[in-house]
Amino acid sequence: ASLSQDFAPLQSICGHLNAFHVYASDPTRFVEANHYCAHLTEDVRQCILYDSPNPGARILGIEYMITPKLYETLPQEERRYWHTHVFEVKSGMLIMPKPTGLMPQAAWEKAEKTEMEQVITLYGKIYHLWQVDRGDKLPLGEPQLMTSFTEESQFPDMEKVLDERDKRFPGADWRVKRESRKDVEVPELHPDADWTWKKDKQQQ
Repeated sequence: ASLSQDFAPLQSICGHLNAFHVYASDPTRFVEANHYCAHLTEDVRQCILYDSPNPGARILGIEYMITPKLYETLPQEERRYWHTHVFEVKSGMLIMPKPTGLMPQAAWEKAEKTEMEQVITLYGKIYHLWQVDRGDKLPLGEPQLMTSFTEESQFPDMEKVLDERDKRFPGADWRVKRESRKDVEVPELHPDADWTWKKDKQQQ
């Protein structure tokens, strides 16, 4: 069938990102996610999330990313499902793994930084279906709303986890990326985003 069918929606995927997602219902749990993303419009991206970049990887879930102008049109209850990407970008946690090939590392780093300058402005909404971190052999139970870390204190053993991740992606070094992204401008963030980290302090 693969010789005759059209896989056009998959062919629109144009980017691979790697980061860590946090369970909104239990922020002590987090999982690595490889994002394969496409631009639906200039204001909307959609990503398929996998547990690895290798053949046989399991689909974890999906993430949508939208621009601030769309986010601000959402009702407050909906806005609280979405998260920011500022810490992911500025900390060096979010990477765009370099493909094997002849592109020089410096050129790839420049392309990655340009991507980060765009992603840092976006709001994301994630649902995971497969809880691989607890050893599930199949996607069980209800979909899980996920979010992002917003500061280092929320991320247990961050340095160790990121060091181990970087070993699997040639050329990746979150410390170098953190340093090179110091001049990436931080956008004004809507107070309703990242609600997982705020709801206990601002019950309304």
